[in-house]
Amino acid sequence: MTSEQQRKALQRQIWAIANDVRGAVDGWDFKQYILGALFYRFISENFSAYFERDDESIHYAELPDSVISPDIKEDAIKTKGYFIYPSQLFSNLVKNADSNENLNTDLAEIFNAIEASASGYPSEQDIKGLFADFDTTSNRLGNTVKDKNKRLAAVLKGVAGLDFGSFDQAHIDLFGDAYEFLISNYAANAGKSGGEFFTPQSVSKLLAKLATEGQQSINKIYDPACGSGSLLLQAKKLFEQHIVEGGFYGQEINHTTYNLARMNMFLHNINYDKFDIRLGDTLTDPQHHNDQPFDAIVSNPPYSVKWIGNDDPTLINDDRFAPAGVLAPKSKADFAFVLHALSYLSAKGRAAIVCFPGIFYRGGAEQKIRKYLVDENYVETIISLAPNLFYGTSIAVNILVLSKHKNSPDTQFIDASELFKKETNNNILLHEHIDKIMAVFTSKENIDHFAKVVPNEDIAANDYNLSVSSYVEPKDTREKIDITQLNAELKTTVTKIDQLRHEIDAIVAEIESEG
Repeated sequence: MTSEQQRKALQRQIWAIANDVRGAVDGWDFKQYILGALFYRFISENFSAYFERDDESIHYAELPDSVISPDIKEDAIKTKGYFIYPSQLFSNLVKNADSNENLNTDLAEIFNAIEASASGYPSEQDIKGLFADFDTTSNRLGNTVKDKNKRLAAVLKGVAGLDFGSFDQAHIDLFGDAYEFLISNYAANAGKSGGEFFTPQSVSKLLAKLATEGQQSINKIYDPACGSGSLLLQAKKLFEQHIVEGGFYGQEINHTTYNLARMNMFLHNINYDKFDIRLGDTLTDPQHHNDQPFDAIVSNPPYSVKWIGNDDPTLINDDRFAPAGVLAPKSKADFAFVLHALSYLSAKGRAAIVCFPGIFYRGGAEQKIRKYLVDENYVETIISLAPNLFYGTSIAVNILVLSKHKNSPDTQFIDASELFKKETNNNILLHEHIDKIMAVFTSKENIDHFAKVVPNEDIAANDYNLSVSSYVEPKDTREKIDITQLNAELKTTVTKIDQLRHEIDAIVAEIESEG
């Protein structure tokens, strides 16, 4: 079985488990238990692997808790960021899950102990609250303790039955991909409530490529609206052969999604000291001001959400928004996210941001912000994508690429709206589509009906309209008609009709004469 076949088989198993154990519980709500159990299993095996260090004589799960000295525990926490005693391991808890009448309280105590183990250490904020959404007392699991334990046991046993192979790099990849598979499938089935914080992998890959194109190493990668962390992880995959010196940074306003993002980092083997995911409103309470600038920024912020805007008189003097001279409208925060990203971008870096298309042609404050971006020559490229690429919305979104190191005062427009493969529920970008976009993005070549580089002075003359359709003429797919040939065919047809009429008239006359 190839690695891809193994991955597909594993995904089918996981989705089957999710459907079996959730029963009457809403799938989007119940995802926390499947994802939480996967995470619990992963960190248990990851910790065991760290402790055993390929020594076949050591089986951490079989050791008594009493043999763990305070020094050993402290060293482990400093390295891994958390500690799990042998008795607290996933494999030991799942053994007697069916008969454990205290399963729900035992789980809660273990999760609390794992989080508490990081208290007072540098990893505290990265571990704190990770299991907050794995509520073992929730009535979503059942009305009685017995019902709750029955369903929890089913979740744990289902996840325990998944074959990830030995704990090595392939194992880690499978764990992480399985996790993302679950998130994406729940998002697809949950509409906006799920899709709003999950960027499909194909779009994530394109954004990561755009933001990191031409860079052999970067200091740090940042997503100011990181959701479940899928964009940051795509950047990690691109840079496996290169150097990410400072790690992965993100901020997320939704508490549940914030936890998912941190779990996702661990599941993709990014140690606590190589990521910094924060909780909070990026626009009004940015958490990474002291970590900027970033060489690569990727983001899919929420489209046209409300924010405080000019109701807060201090924001117009904020370093992020002041240079534009105007704040994004209170009813549409899109450009607030754009200006935030631009402010945090390094002199050699790029930001690739998914944007609602309306911000590129509407008037008012948004037009003034576009004027600032164009006049300062920060807009490198705008790409229009196909519709229905995202979960929960059929909008044909755009990608805005910002840069502080452009060599010429012009802007590139790419019409990629015809690049997609139609699938059952959503369209997807294929590898060849991404390659085609990246090739023209890098070359800045003008290609009829696909890509055009436009001088900024022409954009200014067009009222700073940045809609791709204003500059890239769509291909005329209507059938071309040869008028000369059509006239000849009409003349032949008329002649044939006249001949038929004469023949019909002759037949009618003959019939009348015989009558």
